[in-house]
Amino acid sequence: MGNKQSQTVTAPEPPITNDDKLYHGRRASLSLDIVVVGCGIGGLTAAYCLAQAGHRVTIIEAASVIGDIGAGIQVTPNLTRLLIRWGLGERLKQVSVKPEALSFRRWCTGETVAWTKWGDTMEEEYEAPYYHIHRADFHRILYELAEPHCTIRTNCRVVSMDTSKPTLTLESGEVVHTDLVIGADGIRSTLRRYVVGSADRPRPTGDAAYRAIIPTDKLLQDPDLRPLVEKAEMVGWMGPRCHIMSYNIRAKKEFNLVLVHPDSDGEESWTAEGSVDKMKAEFAGWEPRVQKLLEMIPTTLNWKLMDRDPLETWVHKDGNLVLLGDSCHPMLPYRAQGSAMAVEDAAVLGNLFSHLSLHSQIVPLLHAYQCIRYDRATATQASSRLNQHIFHLPDGPQQEERDRQMRAAIEDALRVARGEMSTLASAGNANQWADKEKTRNQFGYDADEEAEKWWRVHGHTLAGSPRT
Repeated sequence: MGNKQSQTVTAPEPPITNDDKLYHGRRASLSLDIVVVGCGIGGLTAAYCLAQAGHRVTIIEAASVIGDIGAGIQVTPNLTRLLIRWGLGERLKQVSVKPEALSFRRWCTGETVAWTKWGDTMEEEYEAPYYHIHRADFHRILYELAEPHCTIRTNCRVVSMDTSKPTLTLESGEVVHTDLVIGADGIRSTLRRYVVGSADRPRPTGDAAYRAIIPTDKLLQDPDLRPLVEKAEMVGWMGPRCHIMSYNIRAKKEFNLVLVHPDSDGEESWTAEGSVDKMKAEFAGWEPRVQKLLEMIPTTLNWKLMDRDPLETWVHKDGNLVLLGDSCHPMLPYRAQGSAMAVEDAAVLGNLFSHLSLHSQIVPLLHAYQCIRYDRATATQASSRLNQHIFHLPDGPQQEERDRQMRAAIEDALRVARGEMSTLASAGNANQWADKEKTRNQFGYDADEEAEKWWRVHGHTLAGSPRT
């Protein structure tokens, strides 16, 4: 790793299997050397999709070890449809929990003010399930998916890029040559500044989140908490400037808690230790079930929530660098779409580059990727930020109107469950998951279908004969 000499890093030719379902078996006739910077969820899936498209891919990761980090993560139908397409359906079932419903409760009384049926309804309406999973399990599944098809190099921190070559200079002094760089290096991206034109920093949102996991056998011993495991609903509590989200993971063996609270200028880290005593004090006065859960938490992590405004472009003007996932459109966790957006990016990028036959097509395909993804990612960012406001209303007239809208959606959902017709105009409901059109747009999206659609309409405009 200390080699100072310039070096070209390439991965072996991607293995060709007999199961060529992805991209209808289509592989690029022009194969590129591609470096993906970042071995997170977006980076791994980008590497897998681009390798399946016929390219030689290397992942460069700053961390020395790919370890188990994080807590629970929500895997929504727009994401699971891609994972199932990649052959991961059975693996997901083994380590995940399918939530039967989403419910929100009043912070001080525990009264249910919102409820939306999920479970099998998700597959019936969107042709893909909704799962809860531990982030470490999810990351491991994706690592095992991508690793046979690419080269993964750890302990390789990128310190600079020459976008005209393109080359990446590592902290060790090594210079890595490649044809194309994918910046999947997260909200604190090193590569983002080359696209923006200057260094910029993520801004604090004013929120932070305590994260904790409790063994479910503890909840099962308490009659007040047992339903949180047995019903397998995602349960949230909404209160002034704070909210809590909770759900089961790891086949109901663990209970995941995220407690969002006002940020006191904490450390910007996934792994910063939080104060259990301070956490309990911030949620003092919340309903008895919350107090019981807090008493079961011996340690917690405190995650400072950061945000960025949408970029004007994700593609560097030299056409050798493109951003993906949190490096260009970080998502607040209030709509559970951060991972989904990164994986959708990866799927679109891989699908488009399966058509590559000429060097002159690289830049148009990068801009096609941005064209397909930009409005959707930006709208999802806005939807996530909206929930930050909705969840944290102080008690008073606005909170009462929010709860009224949410209760109306409950009554409508119950009518539908009884086989009656829906009578609610759900658009704009404070429970964004009860907004039928918004949910259809979010969960019914198929990234591959969007890429295929773009090629059918615009593929002929690229130089040379478009391939089918």
